[in-house]
Amino acid sequence: MGAGLSGPASMTAMDDSPPPSRWRRHARSTVYENPWLTVWHDDVTRPDGKAGVYGVMHYANLAVGVVAIDADDRVALVGQHRYTLDQYSWEIPEGGVPPDEDAQTGAARELREETGLVAGEWQELVRVHLSNSISDEAAALFLATDLTPGPASPDGTEDLAVRWVPFDDALAMALDGRITDAMSVAALLQVGLARFRAGSDGSGTTISGTQRAAAQRRKRGS
Repeated sequence: MGAGLSGPASMTAMDDSPPPSRWRRHARSTVYENPWLTVWHDDVTRPDGKAGVYGVMHYANLAVGVVAIDADDRVALVGQHRYTLDQYSWEIPEGGVPPDEDAQTGAARELREETGLVAGEWQELVRVHLSNSISDEAAALFLATDLTPGPASPDGTEDLAVRWVPFDDALAMALDGRITDAMSVAALLQVGLARFRAGSDGSGTTISGTQRAAAQRRKRGS
């Protein structure tokens, strides 16, 4: 066995029993708070035994994002100027779900508000943490199909544009950096990976709705 492949660094199998945390929190104070987030200042003992501080952003809501795919295998993307980055961003429809609301119910509400779309079929793709070195923000990502259009009703902070993009083009945008939003990238890659797996293993068990859309395109000869 070569150097670097033996001992704890070999990483040949994932241990499902993580070691206990060596961080110790001694005091916590709130330095900023609004209805959506709280910033905590923690006095801690670090894993190396030295005294330190840690800033934590706590989010009140669960983030949600929706890959909405129509019968022509197009994805609904939402464009808006992101104040934090001072730049324009194309993303999947997204929003926040309070603790007393079901994640899918909240995702359906956000999809309808931002695009006017109502989906007949839903599937949860994955749950992710968005910036786990400084925040506890978590997100639930969904696939929505069997879409019915309707009027959008964005709130006053949202100046939105909606664009329909073929799924393969949206996936390319996530891969080449034209889409930089983390939830959008993760969700589009989840759908793309499911399609790749279904195509490579011949199982035909792909994510709900996407295989039907591909079959419809083949029937039309597109």
